[in-house]
Amino acid sequence: MKRRDSLKALTFTSLGLAGLNPQQALAEQRNEELAVELNGEDIKVPDGRLKEEAIRDARLHKEKFFDAHELATITILGDIIIPKDGVSGSASDAGVTQFIEFIVKDMPQHQLPMRGGLRWLDRESKLRFGKSFKDIKPEQRINIVDDIAYPEEVKPQYSQGAAFFTLMRNLTATGFYTTEIGVKDIGFVGNTPNVWMGVPDDVLAQYGFKKNDIR
Repeated sequence: MKRRDSLKALTFTSLGLAGLNPQQALAEQRNEELAVELNGEDIKVPDGRLKEEAIRDARLHKEKFFDAHELATITILGDIIIPKDGVSGSASDAGVTQFIEFIVKDMPQHQLPMRGGLRWLDRESKLRFGKSFKDIKPEQRINIVDDIAYPEEVKPQYSQGAAFFTLMRNLTATGFYTTEIGVKDIGFVGNTPNVWMGVPDDVLAQYGFKKNDIR
């Protein structure tokens, strides 16, 4: 559901006009249709979400887009992009594979580039090493990745692979840094209470003041 449509529905609801709004009536009908599609399953609606959005998300989670081979390849490639280290887990530890599976259903414009890119990756792997990307050795995978991971250095024959890798890297980073693991990895702690020690000396000096000048 488009964000502006959500806002529109919320506006009519807050004004008490939902029962008089034909678009809202259509939305409610769509809710019922989606519920039927989900076999009448009881869908929990998170705070701040419309029922239709929650039902749609649940339906998308039930659908499958990538096959097992593709998911395995995405997992391997995601962990190359964000590997496990001493600070945090890897991309797959954060559930990035499942995130990408969901996002291509939520945003279908990514389906063709992702599937085409995975096929390009396997084709290139078979040309170089005689096996699909998921079945070659780790150092062989890096051999391919090095040719597509740095846009400014990519040779023309690898342009399709580079475009795919850029999309994969963006989705991986988005999925990872919107999880608890990713947030901890960058050290974000949110708003925390603090003791006010006054304006820092360097800021005072920038404006020609000293600590004693501020009363």
